[in-house]
Amino acid sequence: MSIRHALLALLSEGPKYGLQLRQEFEARTGEVWPLNVGQVYTTLQRLERDGLVASQDTGGGAKAQNAFTITPAGADELTAWLRTPAEVVPPPRDELVMKVLVAMRVPGVDLPGLLQVHRRHLVQAMQEYTRLKSEVAEGEVELALVVDAELFRIEAMVRWLDAADARLQRLPVRSAPSAPRIARKIAGVRR
Repeated sequence: MSIRHALLALLSEGPKYGLQLRQEFEARTGEVWPLNVGQVYTTLQRLERDGLVASQDTGGGAKAQNAFTITPAGADELTAWLRTPAEVVPPPRDELVMKVLVAMRVPGVDLPGLLQVHRRHLVQAMQEYTRLKSEVAEGEVELALVVDAELFRIEAMVRWLDAADARLQRLPVRSAPSAPRIARKIAGVRR
């Protein structure tokens, strides 16, 4: 997530202080991604350096605060970011996928049982998010969107476990490849 662009979006509504930006960012993201106030000010300094925001001392002596405003260049940057589709990147290392792939080669592992343990855990998490969704107030759109996203993500993981279970049941009994066989394949590549 681009904190830089999220701050520009908040500033497009009008001048704001750093602490105010932090509070509004967390409120609008359903408080799922806590933001360090130091990160806010560091990002604001970089945005100001790049001419995308301007700060204005509002007075107050030693405890003066700067209010930040978005510049026309910042507004252009925000528009470009909003219109640019998010990149489709290779999947991150998913711990669940790695566990299943590794477990396939560990002697004595009850793979169907292992898949069931993870499926049960995910279904429980889905139930908790579904309960949370029912408690979201009408005006808490940001929280509702985050909860929806998490429900869809967990649902996808459960579907992957179901697909993995079906695929693994169709496989013949496999044994771990022997070291000489692996060595032969590697030797073949080097030639």
